[in-house]
Amino acid sequence: MKLLVLFPEAVITLNPLADRFSEGGFFMFLILICLLLSLFFIVKGFLSLKSNIPTSKRMLQLAVDTSLLGLVMGFFASVLGLITAFDSIEAMGNADPSIFAGGLKVSLLTATFGLFTFIIARIGIVVLRGLQKD
Repeated sequence: MKLLVLFPEAVITLNPLADRFSEGGFFMFLILICLLLSLFFIVKGFLSLKSNIPTSKRMLQLAVDTSLLGLVMGFFASVLGLITAFDSIEAMGNADPSIFAGGLKVSLLTATFGLFTFIIARIGIVVLRGLQKD
């Protein structure tokens, strides 16, 4: 706790991922749920690979669906963030560029996390699909 008292600026840099996650808003939690579900379905697909092929294929399809859902929710939240940023700039009139840049940054956080979710899930999907026998 003394670290926070001696260096208050260190609070921001202690966990930058958590800071970015909280900046992204409510949709970040929904995208995180999609990521966790995708990973769960991929792991369950790997575990049922040798014993139950139909279950493994079903888990693969569910992982595909949840990864796409995370990607689409990320871009949906990004568009909503951009609309909100433009609304606030319109209400202020001649806006400061730093306010505009901050709004753009926050709106792109959800798209980035959605892309991250999609990429991580896709890696597992490709490996699982390659190991499945027809």
